[in-house]
Amino acid sequence: MAGSETSQSVMMAVPDALPGGTAMQTMMSGMPGVLPSSDLLLRACRGHRVIGGPLLWFARDLAVLHERRLIGRGGAEPDNDPATLVEIDRRRTELIMAIDDCISRSVPQHRLGATLHTETIGSVIDRIAEASVRAHHALMTLDANDDILHAAWHHLAELADAYDDLITDVLAGRRRLPSW
Repeated sequence: MAGSETSQSVMMAVPDALPGGTAMQTMMSGMPGVLPSSDLLLRACRGHRVIGGPLLWFARDLAVLHERRLIGRGGAEPDNDPATLVEIDRRRTELIMAIDDCISRSVPQHRLGATLHTETIGSVIDRIAEASVRAHHALMTLDANDDILHAAWHHLAELADAYDDLITDVLAGRRRLPSW
């Protein structure tokens, strides 16, 4: 999915498909963007207008918080005030919990035979948002041959691919998410 310019969400075929489409496609058609692709998440993190639901809005908000914390926003210096950093972390936690709440209410979890993933999708999206901010900042501030620049983009690509694999496995019932 990473690198595809047209994908919006992952659709999986499941057994006992309904006429005219799979059961999962039918379920997901009523919930556009519940599990958006990494492409859409990355676009949302960069502030592009994307259609796909609240997870994309939350991803954008997480990226803005990471920008404030790591590099500054709008020409300002990064927020280094301890009280501000605590507030940023509190807001990130709220957003992660909101993502996880959306997922738990919208995506069925298969308990039998599904391997438990070690972190929630909210935590994964938070890490993608942070990596996106770091990679784009490196692109704007470092030389094109800089190893740090290449490492930042490689890390972001790995996270995006892992996210796409995770949501594919969750929708197929091969992996389940922790609930806390």
